[in-house]
Amino acid sequence: MSDAVAGLDRVTDAASARSLAIEIRERPVANSLAEAAEILGIAPAGIVKTLVVKRSDDTFLFALVPGDRAISWPKLRAVVGVNKLQLPDPQRALEATGYERGTIVPIGSSTDWPIYADEQIVGQRIAMGAGAHGYSLFVEADDLIAAYGATVADISQPAG
Repeated sequence: MSDAVAGLDRVTDAASARSLAIEIRERPVANSLAEAAEILGIAPAGIVKTLVVKRSDDTFLFALVPGDRAISWPKLRAVVGVNKLQLPDPQRALEATGYERGTIVPIGSSTDWPIYADEQIVGQRIAMGAGAHGYSLFVEADDLIAAYGATVADISQPAG
């Protein structure tokens, strides 16, 4: 079984286990957020980045941030209640989730790390990684938040 099929199967099985309705679409490689949004027929804010964030105790969390925004480290640290958070290197992210960077999604992660969702995705149908390169997953953000008991907070800032 290819890595892509294995990743897609993990996502599909995990969503099914939580009665979470998802749609997976194959898509060509995009060279930018704007290009990816155009391919998917949505606004850049509708593409949600799943960031794997490492805590100082070597546990992780997922931060879901709209594509046109950046993570706000001070806001996220305040919500999580810690002094230090960092992005792990690609190998640590893979070990923490079972997904390669660029395909990471909380659904089907090898460990169910806590999820922190930016408040701006509430009420939106969002696109995100699907566990394999060349695919996007669509889901109602509210359904994802409910299925995983995600914490919703203001954790982003304007990009740039």
